[in-house]
Amino acid sequence: YVEGVMDTTAHADLSLVDGQGRAVRRLLTRSVGRDSFRFVAEPGVTHFRIRAEGAATVTITRRVGAGQQIAPPAVPLSPTIAAMAAALERGEGTDGFWQRMAAAGTPLMEPLKPGTVILTFLQRGAQRNVRLLGGPTADHEMLERLGTSDIWYKSFTVPDGTRLAYKLAPDVPDFPGTCRECRMAITAQAQADPLNRHPWPDDAPDRFSRWSGVDLPAAPPMPGVGVPPAPVPGTVAVHRFASARLGNTRDVAVYTPPGFDPLTRDTVLLVLFDGDDYRTQVPTPAILDHLTGTGRLPPVVAVFVGNVDATSRARELPANPDFAAMLADELVPWVAAKTGLSPRPERTVLGGSSYGGLAAVTAALEHPQRFGNALSISGSFWWHPAGTPPERANIVAAWAAERERQPVRFFLSAGLFENGTPDDIGIRDANRHLRDVLAAKGYDVTHREYAAGHDYYSWRGVLGDGLLALFGRPSPPRSFSLTLPP
Repeated sequence: YVEGVMDTTAHADLSLVDGQGRAVRRLLTRSVGRDSFRFVAEPGVTHFRIRAEGAATVTITRRVGAGQQIAPPAVPLSPTIAAMAAALERGEGTDGFWQRMAAAGTPLMEPLKPGTVILTFLQRGAQRNVRLLGGPTADHEMLERLGTSDIWYKSFTVPDGTRLAYKLAPDVPDFPGTCRECRMAITAQAQADPLNRHPWPDDAPDRFSRWSGVDLPAAPPMPGVGVPPAPVPGTVAVHRFASARLGNTRDVAVYTPPGFDPLTRDTVLLVLFDGDDYRTQVPTPAILDHLTGTGRLPPVVAVFVGNVDATSRARELPANPDFAAMLADELVPWVAAKTGLSPRPERTVLGGSSYGGLAAVTAALEHPQRFGNALSISGSFWWHPAGTPPERANIVAAWAAERERQPVRFFLSAGLFENGTPDDIGIRDANRHLRDVLAAKGYDVTHREYAAGHDYYSWRGVLGDGLLALFGRPSPPRSFSLTLPP
């Protein structure tokens, strides 16, 4: 197991290559500043390859030899796995089982009772352990070995509307270190499930960058996702935006809809954080093309705010007053000058996921004269500044309770699987608490929960849901004719 950092002065890619110079795995893409990486060494993979626009150095910070983990015994929840356990007791092999799984695709889905499904994740042939990243819990669950066979499995009871993305991490090293360090080691081996039929995204450079999707039969529709491209798409232009307030420069992309008229009164200005991800993993321009083109949304100008470098996100997004001031005092006037739009607070929305959802809510509360709406997807409202007393751990809810009510509307969402631990409130419960506080203060709050985890795979649909909840146009009335008898 290897950990390291790359320090760069400009964009750089870092890859692993074998002895013949062939790329095996992309570790970092367009990294700037200091960024970390981790991987489990494979035979024949001998070199790093750096492609950099400026100076770049790589430092190995940790090397750990192979460890051992023993999976605990368990009574299989899955009828199929239970039957396979009995077959192993009779001396049968596993080849037929794996042929059936390859034909059907994984994970294994078995109905339990109305509204619920037994979902079983499978891995073949690991030697020591298998961890599940992104399953239907907030933890990195361990798969269990079926006897001494090559079948590793983990079963969950989930709603039949579940949608999530996951990876499997076979033979994760176990070594002395903090809990977080050991958990981060999972990402060194996390990769797509080879038997899953729904790899995502399609253009991932390797199996370590690819996720495996799960869409159970009752998963809700995702507005604007998976539809044919618009005949006339909107336009996206990427600019360099310099902030005097923050003393930095970043990429900001601006989407304008087809036939954009800046004088249209009901145009919505949408400002999204993690801009690169919301143009790629969440195909926001295509979603807006569809929802505005079909009349479900008014025209939307979308602004995609990029992160300066690999470490800036954790500084800027969690309730940073300077970052919020930059949005209100610099970014919005800059957008107005670029587009000719005259943004109105009641038609302006801040949006984002995780830390981005946290930033959307706190910046809107701080600057309601600019931002009259906040769209939070799995917002990290567990966050609080270091040294916060335990009784004020829900600090954003406390701020909202203590301030005068502002003219801001909210869309809050979370995944049912984003639960916490006995010692730490999770995203799901923190969102519920904030919802209750905002409602008690008299705010207009829409709150939705999805049978999902913390991933862009499900967030693709939540973005459209949030925009429709805040700005959706009513469906036109259906006409009908009635012929009366003479």
